[in-house]
Amino acid sequence: MAACDCDNILPQGSVEEQHYDNCRSVWAQRHPTNLPLLKNEDGTIGLKNRNILNLDEDVLYHLAFTNKSIDLEAKFGDVKFVCTGGTKERLKEFALYMAQRLGIKIEGDLRDWAEKSKRFAMYKVGPILAFNHGIGIPSMTIALQEVIKMLFYAKAKNPIFFRIGTCGGLGVEAGSVVISKWGLNGYLNKSYDLPVLGKTYSMPSFLDRRVAQELYLVAKESKNDFQTYLGGTMGSEDFYRGQARLDGPFCNHTKEEKMTFLKELASRGVKNIEMEATAFAALMTEAGIRGAIVCVPFLNRLHGDQVTSTKEQLTQWENNPMKVVGDYIVKYYENQNQ
Repeated sequence: MAACDCDNILPQGSVEEQHYDNCRSVWAQRHPTNLPLLKNEDGTIGLKNRNILNLDEDVLYHLAFTNKSIDLEAKFGDVKFVCTGGTKERLKEFALYMAQRLGIKIEGDLRDWAEKSKRFAMYKVGPILAFNHGIGIPSMTIALQEVIKMLFYAKAKNPIFFRIGTCGGLGVEAGSVVISKWGLNGYLNKSYDLPVLGKTYSMPSFLDRRVAQELYLVAKESKNDFQTYLGGTMGSEDFYRGQARLDGPFCNHTKEEKMTFLKELASRGVKNIEMEATAFAALMTEAGIRGAIVCVPFLNRLHGDQVTSTKEQLTQWENNPMKVVGDYIVKYYENQNQ
């Protein structure tokens, strides 16, 4: 068995999982389909797509640069933590928040590295990269895959990705935080199913178990004024019918059928519903990258469909996932300095 190469946030023994899912010592055990280890010995991303390796220049179209128009290794080679979410404003706020938490001085306005794209925004402060991905799986996977390629070219070592966002809760109160263990699709399978060449390419949608546990314990230690939960997340491909809502322009189900479905989700361990979980989890696994999803529910879907809280409450609650991820990152660097 290969030696452990985990860079633990919390010491072994403090969490149930002793290794990260991309640790060389457990990779083969956890991927029985013989998926090759994608992390190189120095911790850099080791994508195996030979088509990429044979390109003279790779155009990252939706980020509006190429792997040669910017010295990616010089600009992004030190990235350790990557955070993504729906809106540009939220991710810029996260970048500024982490600069303050880590004592990183910013001169002038924070640069948007993807400004020319007019689609996404991307900010960097020290070892933190923050970019938005829009709403839903198609938009999210475009941004995510191009950032993965960017960090591949940049030779970033052992990056950890976080998706922060909002969601609907299942049996959990508004303003709490849900840390995802896995994603469940609309057919109630823990997979991201993508049509490729007329066939279904199915990818398991499990997130790194140790990262999720560490996030949960760090959140508990921080004694926040909100509850934190570990659980499954349904990743829906539609906001209305796909999430069993009754308030969309179209509806094929009754209130009774809606409640039966939501209770079925809850009985399977689902704590929240959003629109990216399955694809995010699947692509993290396929890239051999540790990933986590940290979301705040704006309502308990067992009690209704519409968000009725004030704008002030929603703005305050949006900060809760940032606090959890921020505490985690600060904890990492505290350990590094000991």
